[in-house]
Amino acid sequence: MAAAVNESDFIARLRAIASDPGARGLADDAAVLAAPGDLVLTHDMLVEGVHYLAADPPEDVAWKLVAVNLSDLAAKGARPRGVLLGHSLLGDGDWDARFADGLGRALEAMAAPLLGGDTVAYRGGPRVLSLTALGDAPPGGAPSRSGARAGDDIWVSGAIGDGGAGLTIAKRLAGDPAGLAIARGTDGPAALLDRYRRPTPRIALGRALAPHVGAMMDVSDGLLIDCKRMCAASGAAADLDLDRVPISAALLAHAGEDRSARLAAATAGDDYELLFAAPAASAHAIEAAAGGAGVPVTPIGRMREGEGVHLSDAAGAVPLPARLGYEHGVA
Repeated sequence: MAAAVNESDFIARLRAIASDPGARGLADDAAVLAAPGDLVLTHDMLVEGVHYLAADPPEDVAWKLVAVNLSDLAAKGARPRGVLLGHSLLGDGDWDARFADGLGRALEAMAAPLLGGDTVAYRGGPRVLSLTALGDAPPGGAPSRSGARAGDDIWVSGAIGDGGAGLTIAKRLAGDPAGLAIARGTDGPAALLDRYRRPTPRIALGRALAPHVGAMMDVSDGLLIDCKRMCAASGAAADLDLDRVPISAALLAHAGEDRSARLAAATAGDDYELLFAAPAASAHAIEAAAGGAGVPVTPIGRMREGEGVHLSDAAGAVPLPARLGYEHGVA
């Protein structure tokens, strides 16, 4: 049985990570940061059994906790200033130690210092983790979801669907019967599993794109449902070409590229890519920004007057699936 760890022991581990002067060595009640410009703030939670599997390695859980929060900053073109951690102590000292080590590596890799937070010990129930991330807004201001206009091109970064496929693979590896059924008898490539467990927030790309976009958000719950949210916020409609949605070579080899496979990718979630709308005249600037950040971007449609998301492919109109993506509280 793993040894328990008390709050003081765990905070001592975190104190070694919290080297930013604003953290005050985690010896005070609050962090103190100078803020000459606008601050961007976001907060996300990870709950065992909801956002990650109990069998996922603690180091990967720590990485994902940081990455999903910094993905929100990336969508605002913000530079990370630091994070505040909320951690539940369930009496498993080995898990907590591995989580803390993974947290330190994730924060270093993403240049986001630990500034403080809180811990709580309890027994029973799922593990609950939370993070608040703070960032500096770009000079021209943080793009919102609501700035897309009719005639704007719609773009997405990276590849779509890898994270959802990786979750299916993780469920299979964990012995989840549902995962076995969906995975269709294959564990799938390790690259897809890694994309689920260790997503990459597009921080540099977000900062490079911010001056050129009208609206931007990250793809966390699924491309279609997140595009629908951008449409609702902007008071416009989106025409998307399903054939142009970028799919990785690993996912194509794993799941194929027919209409059903592409719809599965577009509704899966856990991608943490950037979805953005920009005037057609900005295309060259966007491609240059993406090239500088080292992340590919793909135009996948256009905004127009109206509402909602409308899909088509080479065969014609594509009926929207009943489920556009992940929604909390919806079975």
